[in-house]
Amino acid sequence: MLANGGLGFFYSKLDSVIGWMRKYSLFPYPFVTACCGMEFMAVSCSHYDTDRFGAALPRFTPRQSDLMFVVGTITHKAAPVLLRVWEQMAEPKWCVAFGACASSGGFYDNYTTVAGIDKIIPVDMYIPGCPPMPETVLDALVNLQGRIQNSKQPLIEEHGGKQEHPELEGLLGDPIKA
Repeated sequence: MLANGGLGFFYSKLDSVIGWMRKYSLFPYPFVTACCGMEFMAVSCSHYDTDRFGAALPRFTPRQSDLMFVVGTITHKAAPVLLRVWEQMAEPKWCVAFGACASSGGFYDNYTTVAGIDKIIPVDMYIPGCPPMPETVLDALVNLQGRIQNSKQPLIEEHGGKQEHPELEGLLGDPIKA
């Protein structure tokens, strides 16, 4: 304890260290549904190598991930699956909308397509393009890392059971039976 009875200095330094650790230990989960998936694979190859930025090889289970890349078009039928995967991810978690289709529906402006995944889950970073260039993806990853380092996230999240989403009632339709 400090002489004046406060622990402010200690906690501010701890927040800084935790932010730095989270910044360089991202575990991405690719939710790939369309053609942008080919460009997403290029980002993980040796020429662009996301591992040097702390986002190593993708995890293929949401329970081991804290960063979701939504790559491609999301239909109304796929929306409940996306929401379920999002809820299974570890806390704190972040989401990146990869490409025009995930960001705004892209050129698929019809009744089956969700016009942007931000109607389903919160999005932390949007990457424009059809498909986005790998350099743009790396720039977005570095920007997201800056946000992660500067954000104040509690060490342990407390949850009160399953999350309810009344704002998505009309969009999602009937819930999936587990």
